Amino acid sequence: MTYKKIQLLCVLLYFCIASGCSDVVRLESPRLEMQEAPLGVSVPHPVFSWHLDSDRKGVEQNAYEIRVSPILEGLDSESSLVWNSGKVASDAMQAVYDGQALEQGTDYYWKVRAYTNEGTTAWSKAHRFSTAIGADRWQAEWIGEDRLSNPGENRDSLYTRLAARYLRKEFAGGQKDIRRAMLYISGLGAYEAYLNGERVSDDFLAPALTFYSKLVYYNTYDVTRLLHKGDNTLGVILGNGRYFWLRAQGKPIAGFGLPRLLARLEVEYEDGSRQAVVTDGSWKVTSKGPIIANNEYDGEEYDARKELPGWNRSGYDDTGWQPADVVSAPAGQLCAQPCPPIRVMERVRPVSITRIPSGKYLVDMGQNMVGRLNATFTARKDSVVTMRFSELLNPDSTLYVANLRSAKATDLFTAAADGKYTWRPAFVFHGFRYIELDGLTEMPAAKDLEVEVLYDDMATIGTFETDNRVINQVYSNAYWGIRGNYRNMPTDCPQRDERHGWMGDRTTGCWGESFIFENCLLYRKWLQDIECSQGDNGCISVVSPQYWYERADDITWSGAYIFAAEMMYRHFGDKSGIVKHYPSMKRWAELIIRQYVQDGVVIRDCFGDWCLPPESLELIFSKDPTRKPDGRILSTATFWHILHLLADFASLAGHPEDADGYLACASSLKEGLNRHLFNYETAQYGNNAVTGNLLPLYYGLVPEGYEQRVLNSIVEKTEVERDGHVSTGVVGIQYLMRCLTKYGRQDLAYKLATQETYPSWGYMAKRGATTIWELWNGDTAAPDMNSANHVMLLGDLVIWYYENLAGIKNAEGSTGFRHIEMKPCFPDGLGRVSATYRSVSGTIGSRWERDGDSLSWTVTIPANCSATLYLPVALHPEKPVLAEGIRGITSQEAYWQVELSSGTYHFGK
Repeated sequence: MTYKKIQLLCVLLYFCIASGCSDVVRLESPRLEMQEAPLGVSVPHPVFSWHLDSDRKGVEQNAYEIRVSPILEGLDSESSLVWNSGKVASDAMQAVYDGQALEQGTDYYWKVRAYTNEGTTAWSKAHRFSTAIGADRWQAEWIGEDRLSNPGENRDSLYTRLAARYLRKEFAGGQKDIRRAMLYISGLGAYEAYLNGERVSDDFLAPALTFYSKLVYYNTYDVTRLLHKGDNTLGVILGNGRYFWLRAQGKPIAGFGLPRLLARLEVEYEDGSRQAVVTDGSWKVTSKGPIIANNEYDGEEYDARKELPGWNRSGYDDTGWQPADVVSAPAGQLCAQPCPPIRVMERVRPVSITRIPSGKYLVDMGQNMVGRLNATFTARKDSVVTMRFSELLNPDSTLYVANLRSAKATDLFTAAADGKYTWRPAFVFHGFRYIELDGLTEMPAAKDLEVEVLYDDMATIGTFETDNRVINQVYSNAYWGIRGNYRNMPTDCPQRDERHGWMGDRTTGCWGESFIFENCLLYRKWLQDIECSQGDNGCISVVSPQYWYERADDITWSGAYIFAAEMMYRHFGDKSGIVKHYPSMKRWAELIIRQYVQDGVVIRDCFGDWCLPPESLELIFSKDPTRKPDGRILSTATFWHILHLLADFASLAGHPEDADGYLACASSLKEGLNRHLFNYETAQYGNNAVTGNLLPLYYGLVPEGYEQRVLNSIVEKTEVERDGHVSTGVVGIQYLMRCLTKYGRQDLAYKLATQETYPSWGYMAKRGATTIWELWNGDTAAPDMNSANHVMLLGDLVIWYYENLAGIKNAEGSTGFRHIEMKPCFPDGLGRVSATYRSVSGTIGSRWERDGDSLSWTVTIPANCSATLYLPVALHPEKPVLAEGIRGITSQEAYWQVELSSGTYHFGK
């Protein structure tokens, strides 16, 4: 080889090293405000995020660089940038925008690259986002049809009735080339928007619901591709949603008003000129269209004889329509929607269709789900096709609807002529497994019936499977139940006349849910709902949004405000909930301290250990006082923990001076709890109910040296008196599985997780449940409060699946799973667990198989992350070999403690 060739190779090698060989490390999932390309961003300093991926071990980021420009081609031109972060020395995979002030209603483009110990990544592809518009930009009026115009309509009875409003506006767009067209729109209670006959989006029940007297959301859409040169038409259908009316017997809030619309279409032309089309009195409206009634609880009625062909296109004859009424604006502040919309997330066909003795058709979907039916059927002129929905069946194969209470859950379709139709409702959903069809001329085929599963558009980020049938079925039940109760807020149930954001269901539930779904933005939005529900004195409604006025000043339920914010920060690295809502949280805590703390004990408790297993199977609530823990124990222990969280929040929110006050109060609560409510002779709290002992033990409030005796009381009640069954309700079940495992009784926790007799999760599954029941005895209790799709009794089970069976746990002090604790409990009787979790820092994997005392375990740690792995000596007697990526191995009691950098590792066989 000649000297010149060697010299050339050296130069090439130098540049290869200098460039960092960017194909070794890949930058993945660049996002802004946790979304890929959000439109209508309203925060002035949005957060950028990404994660790294590599096949190499030990990959670490040491810097990043971000560029932002209002011009796509300007990302490589310094003069066009509104922010160039430069090379920022940091291992963080999040960055806050720190450039020029972002202009309203403007598109921006951004890209990011990371510097690592394995070289520099390639630049990400350019991503777009657009900013929201301010109040001064709208220059539009709220419009609607401000009256009841059709026979039978009413807003004063339990079963209100109101037809959908159809609104339209024709406008001339000119002959110039269109550069950009954006639609800003809010239709209350819900809307479908069209431009030149085409839907502008596939959102369902937009905008996201709120407590409208405090807050109203609008949506932003890019409609450039739908706009024509020349004549154009905007059309909107307004549904009732929760703005018009709420099912609220005995509650002071029944609705907010008649449906109304606000819209602004902005058009930018290539020559720089602009045009705006806004809602005002020049629009036309009618309520004589085919959607003659729509109500979330009762269903939708569609009369095909009233269809309006071409109503949302130019040239339609609207002489029979009326000028739109200019109406008052809602009382709530108008803001850009901060979370993804509800969308069709899955489509499911029936497992069976049968003709029942009544001549009707019974459709079994095989799974309790939430959505709407998209049906193709034949019907005769003027006949009514009835579609009824239920979760359960009576013994005679008719629908069991008693647990729906006043909700009718019925859709009606009237045929215009003999023939075949395809139809789905626009503004309702149902919670159901079974559908009863009446009025058809022939039995439908399975291919003609499709349920569109509806919930907030979010990714499924967790997978979990074992070799145990009961655990797998309960996990499936949790998966279907959780997503079925996401509806712009986490709800209690999706089927009966309630469907509200009860906070007690999510104090711990939000953590388990975040292992399965990327739910951070949903909970970010819900925190705002909670703040909007806060009273002037600081009290918080335990139903948020407060469609039911329930300001109970409760601790264990209202505490979800704090717990959800902590979950967002710890699991997703999102501290916005803490920073934004800390003042509101502080006001609530000060109220509790001021009014309900007496001599070191919180005396306020409203719900107790809600829905614990009753002594008689037909009961909803136990009447046996020995089963019920003292509510003061629950409130005091929970508030002690909340005060410690608020001390941490104070520093994160920029108020470190508040921390000492919280900690001082917490110290007095610990002393007061044990002085007033702990029996030092028996080592029991209160009446020795499991939950009364469980919370102090889990939170660390038990006097030193008494922990084992308190645990013994819990075990005695659970293992001996209840023969390995739960005895806790909503509060206790949030801590039971992790507490037992923490104190070495993973065998008992595993027995509870696999139990199939009453009361247990496995009992629900064995009795045919495909979601989680509201009651442990959901198959025998009275129907007054007996939903077949609730999630509150999941407690900490899903957390236990991921953290204690799979060993995927965000380590203490870590955020976003940057450091992972991997310590499965490997219970006897369980032979295999396989789980993945796509965290904000990358995908974590854990798969183990056990055969007696033999273990095979493979784990994956994302790039730029680390883990502490605990390998049981009993299952791996030999010390692991110190290999690439392993930072250290030490012996810790019964474990090998292995410190891992990123990469995939295998231990055992």
